[in-house]
Amino acid sequence: MAARLERDRLRAEGVGNHQNAVKYLGQDYETLKQECLKSGRLFEDPKFPPIPSNLGFKELGPNSDKTQGVLWKRPSEIVEDPKFIVGGATRTDICQGTLGNCWLLAAIGSLTLNEDLLHRVVPHDQNFQKDYAGIFHFQIWQFGEWMDVVIDDRLPTKDGKLLFVHSAECQEFWSALLEKAYAKLNGSYEALSGGSTTEGFEDFTGGVAEIYDLKKPPSNIARIICKALERGSLLGCSIDVTSARDMEAITFRKLVKGHAYSVTGFKNVDYRGQQESLIRIRNPWGDVEWSGAWSDNSSEWNEVDPNQREEMHLKMEDGEFWMSFRDFMRQFSRLEICNLTPDTLDKDGLSRWHTTLFEGTWRRGSTAGGCRNHPATFWVNPQFKIRLLEEDDDPEDDGVACTFLVALMQKHRRKARQAGEYLHTIGFAVYEVPEEAQGCQNVHLKKDFFLKNQSQAHSETSISLREVSNHIRLPPGEYIIVPYTLEPNKEADFVLRVFTEKQSDTEELDEEISADLPDEEEISEDDVDENFKNMFRQLAGEDMEISVFELRNFLNITIAKHKDLKTDGFSMDSCRNIVNLMDKDGSSRLGLVEFQILWNKITRWLNIFRRFDQDKSGTMSSYEMRLALEAAGFKLDNKLHQVVVDRYADDSQGVDFDNFVSCLVKLETMFRFFKSKDREGTGSAVMNLREWLTYTMCS
Repeated sequence: MAARLERDRLRAEGVGNHQNAVKYLGQDYETLKQECLKSGRLFEDPKFPPIPSNLGFKELGPNSDKTQGVLWKRPSEIVEDPKFIVGGATRTDICQGTLGNCWLLAAIGSLTLNEDLLHRVVPHDQNFQKDYAGIFHFQIWQFGEWMDVVIDDRLPTKDGKLLFVHSAECQEFWSALLEKAYAKLNGSYEALSGGSTTEGFEDFTGGVAEIYDLKKPPSNIARIICKALERGSLLGCSIDVTSARDMEAITFRKLVKGHAYSVTGFKNVDYRGQQESLIRIRNPWGDVEWSGAWSDNSSEWNEVDPNQREEMHLKMEDGEFWMSFRDFMRQFSRLEICNLTPDTLDKDGLSRWHTTLFEGTWRRGSTAGGCRNHPATFWVNPQFKIRLLEEDDDPEDDGVACTFLVALMQKHRRKARQAGEYLHTIGFAVYEVPEEAQGCQNVHLKKDFFLKNQSQAHSETSISLREVSNHIRLPPGEYIIVPYTLEPNKEADFVLRVFTEKQSDTEELDEEISADLPDEEEISEDDVDENFKNMFRQLAGEDMEISVFELRNFLNITIAKHKDLKTDGFSMDSCRNIVNLMDKDGSSRLGLVEFQILWNKITRWLNIFRRFDQDKSGTMSSYEMRLALEAAGFKLDNKLHQVVVDRYADDSQGVDFDNFVSCLVKLETMFRFFKSKDREGTGSAVMNLREWLTYTMCS
C-alpha cells in the first residue's frame, strides 16, 4: 500500500512520462557513466550480471545444452571497431538468433520506420568511441510508465558469435543491446520467448494495439493498413497454426507459420494497364522470403516501370519482400496494429483520443471473481465507471453514439514465467449503470444486478494475451467496465486504459468505507435474565469476572455444540480482542453486564453467519463474507476486503465462525477507536505516539 501511494505521488509529479522516465531498479545512467569515466573502468551491471540464470530457466537454463559454452563478451571483444549504429537504424539491423522472439524483432523492425519513435526508445547519443564506458540505456514503456533501463554491453556469445539478436552489419550492436535491456526488464532472455507483436509495439510506443482477423476482415481493411502506415503506426502479421507441429513450418511459397512478420509498406503499381495493390512484409530472420507472385525475382516486376521498381527498393534475400494484397489476405491470418496517438483507424479524420489509465488487482478470495459464467462471484471483480458525455461528430448509420476503446493489460506475467506462471485468460464486459446508481461513485454493484442485466459490450474473446482491446460504440450515458479473468481466484495486477473520442469522465467504483455501529447497549444487572446470571456465576467463579482463558473455554465449548458450524476454535488472540472491545472498566476481564452485551452481539452475528452460509457448509466463502460484513453494518473497499481475506480466510478461501466473529470484533474496535479520535466527523483523526502504540499493542 505504501509503495502504491508513493508511486501515485511520483506520477502526479510527472515521473513516468517519457521526458522523466522512471529509473529502473534505481539506476541513473548519467551518474553511473560519470563514475565509470572518472574511475577509468568499464561498467559492470550488478542488477543483471553475466550469469546463467539471466539467460533463462528452462530451455536456456543453467544446465541446458543451448547454454553450454556461452561466453559474455563486450562488442570490442567480438569485432574490431564496433559501432552502435551504422548508417542509421534500419529493418535489416535486426536478425533473429537462437531465441524464439520473432514477435519482438518484428516490433523492433517496424520501429525503425519512424525515426522519432526509434530515438525515444534508443537514445542516439550513444557510441563505442567518445566517452565510452561500457554502459548503455534504453527507454521502454511498461504498464503506464516509461522506464529508463541501464545495461552494460557484455553480450552472450557462442563460438565467437552473438547468441541472440544481431545485425546484418556485423559491426553494429544497437539491436543486440536493446534486446538485452528488454531481457533485463523481464527477468531473463528466455522470458522473451514467444509472444504477440502487439506487446513489443506497445512497449516501444506506449500506444494501444488492435488485432484484426484477416479471415473475417472489415471491408475497408486496405484503407486501414494504408492510413496506419501513413500515420507511423506499427503493423505486424502472422499465419495461425493448427497444431504444435505447424509452428515455424515453412509453406510451399516460403512463408513461415506461427511466425511474426512486420508490415512495412503498401504501394499501388501499374501492371498490365491496371492498378495492382502490393504490400511489403519483413521476416525478422533476415531470409526465407515469399516465393510467389511479386517476390524478389518474380517475372511480374519485368512489367513495372523501372523507376518505380527502383523506388520500391528490391533487394535479394534480405528478409523483406513484396506480395500482392490479394495473396496477403489469402495467406495471412492475423494483422496487429499499434495506434500511436492513438488515432481512430476507421475514420477519415485524425482525431486524438482522450485517455485514462487505471491500475487494479485480481486477488484470490476478494477481487478475482472470474468471468460471467461464474455469477456467484463475478460481481466482486473491480468495477470502473465511464460517463460518456458527448456523441461523435460523425455519427454512423446506427444512430447517435460515442466511440471509445477499452484496453485491458495484465502485468508482469513474463517475469513470472520463471516461477511456472503464465498469462491468464482475460476479458472485460461493459454494463449500463442502473438509474438508481447514476451519479454515485461509492457504489459497487452486487450479484443481483449482474444476474438481471445483460452486458452492452464486451471484449471480442477472452484470450490468453497480455492485452485484450475492443472499439465500442454506445449512446451517451454511464457505463460500468468489469475486467475479469476467465476462472475465479486467478491472481494478477492489471492496467485498464480507456480511450474516448470526446471528453468523458472515468472513475473506479468502490464502496465508501463506513460502519453503521449501533449505540452501546444501556443495561444493568437487573436487566439480565436469571438463567444467564447462573451460567455466568458458574463460568466466572469466585471473582465474578471472566478472564481471557475462561472466555476462550466457554466459547469453544458452546460453539462445539452447534453441529452446523465448522470451527477450529477461538484463539487466545481472538479472545483478547473480544475482551478489549467489551472491557469498559479497564480490568482486562468481563463483568456480568459486559458479558451479556457480548453474548447479544455473538447471537446476532451467528444469525448473520447462518444467513450468508448459503450452501450450509458450516463456513462462508470469502465472497459471502463480504456481503455478511455489510449486513453487520461494515462497508469496506476492495483493498480493505483483500486485507480481511488475507487475515481471516483459510487456504481454500473459507471463513469459519470463530474467524468471522474475530473479524467483526476487530472492525468494531477499530471503528469505535477512530470515531473517539474524530469527534467532529471530519474523516481524519489525530493521536500521539503513546495512544497509537497503546491501541495497536492492545488490538
